[in-house]
Amino acid sequence: MKKWAFFIFSFIQVIWLAGCTEKSFEPLDRNQSFIASLNIQEPSLDFIDELGNVIATWSFDKAYTGALLLDNDRILLYGHQLDEIVVYTLSTGKKLYSKKVELGTTNVYYDPNVKQFFITNSKMNTVTSFDVEGNKLASQQLGNYPMSMATYKDKLYVVNYKDTKLSVLSIKDLTIEQEWPIGKSSHGIVIVEETNELWVGGHGEGSKPNSSVKRFDLGTGTVRGNIEMPLMPVGLTKTKDKVLVVSHGHNELYVVDFKGNVLWEKEVGANPFVVNQFKDYIVVAGYDDHTLYFIKDGQVQKTVDVGKGAFQLLVREEEK
Repeated sequence: MKKWAFFIFSFIQVIWLAGCTEKSFEPLDRNQSFIASLNIQEPSLDFIDELGNVIATWSFDKAYTGALLLDNDRILLYGHQLDEIVVYTLSTGKKLYSKKVELGTTNVYYDPNVKQFFITNSKMNTVTSFDVEGNKLASQQLGNYPMSMATYKDKLYVVNYKDTKLSVLSIKDLTIEQEWPIGKSSHGIVIVEETNELWVGGHGEGSKPNSSVKRFDLGTGTVRGNIEMPLMPVGLTKTKDKVLVVSHGHNELYVVDFKGNVLWEKEVGANPFVVNQFKDYIVVAGYDDHTLYFIKDGQVQKTVDVGKGAFQLLVREEEK
């Protein structure tokens, strides 16, 4: 009888310990530059080097819909239908911490200057700030479905996706300082400090798809003009001398100078939502064809197959 009791107790301990073991992933060298594709149809992260080699793949059993780098060695993962965010250390592949949040996370944005990240939530219609250790700092009620975010100096700019206003908040305590009128279903945002402007893209609504990027005065919210980019320009990224835009309705990449002049354009990918720069390449992610396109001098130089539903691109480059 005692042997059976000992056996059952040992078996339960093994099961319990197995359940407590945290999943870890393939670690990445701290000095390794990469562009990472977050794929959301079968949740995974593909890490790719400058030569186009997939150096690691992290496959998830949770439906992560977004990720961002908190610094060079930490990555934060979140999901719209998940009630927690989780932070992993890249150089160990191990979980650093997780944090309970409300269901409905639409986006997380990190400002390295103040070392804070901001979470927007579509069910609560809020934005909440945290320090890098995951401690809550402040929260604010916003418009309907806050999502796209950007910061500049002491201001946080939030696009309310299912609303007709953009909220301008103080980073310090998230008090609302201004609200600018914008089109419904606006999405994608960049700050162009060289011209003191904020640019916003968008899907458009119903039978009226959006076909331009709007330019706002960064201080007042006054509309300065539109840049025609049919159809549905939603992915905007600023580099040191250009703004890159992808229109997922026409599978088109636009390269624009800071004055709003389209320098060149190129059809690329299937249903692209995001674009970024990695080393000397412009990289576009095709959501429907699960492919990254490495573009240089206006031409596709190479392609890389990634997981299904490439939806975000994260870039880490070694310091020079």
